[in-house]
Amino acid sequence: MKQGWEKQYFENCFKLKSGDNLTAKNMSENGNYPVFGGNGIAGYHNEFNLSGSNVIIGRVGALCGNVRHLTENIWLTDNAFRIVDFKFDFDHSFLTYLLNYKDLRSYARQAAQPVISNSSLKDVVLQFPKSLPEQQRIVSILDRAFTSIDKAKANAEQNLQNAKELFESYLQGVFENGNWEEKSLSEVCEISSKLIDPKKSKFQNLTHVGAGNIEIKTGRLSDLKTAKEENLISGKFLFDESMVLYSKIRPYLMKVVNCEFEGLCSADIYPLKPFEKVIRKDYLYHLLLSKEFTDYAIMGSQRAGMPKVNRKHLFAYRFKLPPIKEQQTIVRQLDALQAETQKLEAVYQKKMDDLEELKKSILQKAFAGELTQTKHYAIHDETLTLAAEPESIIQKQNG
Repeated sequence: MKQGWEKQYFENCFKLKSGDNLTAKNMSENGNYPVFGGNGIAGYHNEFNLSGSNVIIGRVGALCGNVRHLTENIWLTDNAFRIVDFKFDFDHSFLTYLLNYKDLRSYARQAAQPVISNSSLKDVVLQFPKSLPEQQRIVSILDRAFTSIDKAKANAEQNLQNAKELFESYLQGVFENGNWEEKSLSEVCEISSKLIDPKKSKFQNLTHVGAGNIEIKTGRLSDLKTAKEENLISGKFLFDESMVLYSKIRPYLMKVVNCEFEGLCSADIYPLKPFEKVIRKDYLYHLLLSKEFTDYAIMGSQRAGMPKVNRKHLFAYRFKLPPIKEQQTIVRQLDALQAETQKLEAVYQKKMDDLEELKKSILQKAFAGELTQTKHYAIHDETLTLAAEPESIIQKQNG
C-alpha cells in the first residue's frame, strides 16, 4: 500500500444513519425541497431535514448502494442513509467516488427488496489517503477525466441517434412518393399459414420465434430454441424464407423479421407471405418498419386493453407501391443504408462500453494510489482516441 494511505474496514471509518419517514401523500409536487429515498429523488416536500455538505446512500430498492454528494437542503427518508460519526477526515467528493467504486449494491441482502445496512457493509475494505489535500488532488483529476469521458459518451450517443434518424428519414421519404399506384396490404400479401401442433414430431426440431426473440427495429433474432427445447404446447404458425414476420403485440416496438429459414412463430406474430409478382419480400419488410405504417398500426391497436393489431386493421392499410423493378432499386439502397447504420451502432456501442471500462480503470488506479498527473494526461489522450469518429457512408451522404 502506498505510503500515507490507510486501509480500514467500513465500520471503523464512519456509521450510517437513516433519514426520517415521509409518505407519498405527505409530499408535494410544488415542494421547495427534493425528497431523496433509496433510488434517488422520490418527490418534493415543503420542509427539509438535512442541510450542508452530506454523503447519502440509498438503503433499499433496486438502486440501493448508490452514493451521492449533496450540498443542498433536502428531505432524507428512512429509505436512505447519511454518513455520520467520521473517524477519519474525508473530502466528501472523494468519499463519494470511493464508495461508488466499491459497488455497495453488491453487498445488499436480498429480501423482498434489496437492502443494505451497517452490518452488511461493516467488512467492506476501504483504502484511502489520510491527507485531505491528496484526496482533493485525486478528486480534481477524476472530475476532469470523467467530464471528458461523459462528453465523449454523449457525443457517441448523439452520433448514433443521428445515424438512426437519417435512416428513418430516408425510409420515410421512400414511402411518400405520390406517383405510384395505391394498394391495400391485403392486395400485396396474405397469411397463408395455419396453426399447427408443435408437439408433433415433425415440428419438434424447428426453431421457434417469439416476440421476445426479435430485436426492436432491427429484426435481429436472439436466444432461439427449438420447439422441443422450449417444450411448446400451444398452437404455432409455420413460416419459411418466403415470408415476413410481424409482431402484432405493442406495434410501437416495430418488431419485424425478414425470414431466412423455416420455423415456427408465436400466434402473436403474423407470418405474411407477399404476392411475389406485386411486391418484393424485402420491400414489404421495410414498409412494415416505416413510420407511416407504425403510426397506423398504433392507432388501430389503441382500442384493445393490450396494444394489439388485428388482421382487419392490418390488411386495410393503404400505401403507394412502386413497380417491381423500382422496388429492387429502393431495397438495395435501404439495405445498404440499414447495414451501415447497424455497423455504426456497433461501433458507437463499443465506444461507450470502452469508455465505461476506462472509467473503471481510472478508479482502480485512483484507489490504489497510482493516479499521477502524468497518468491523467494519458487518460485524456485515451479518451480523445475513443471519441474519434468513424468514417461512414452515412456521413458522406449527409455531407
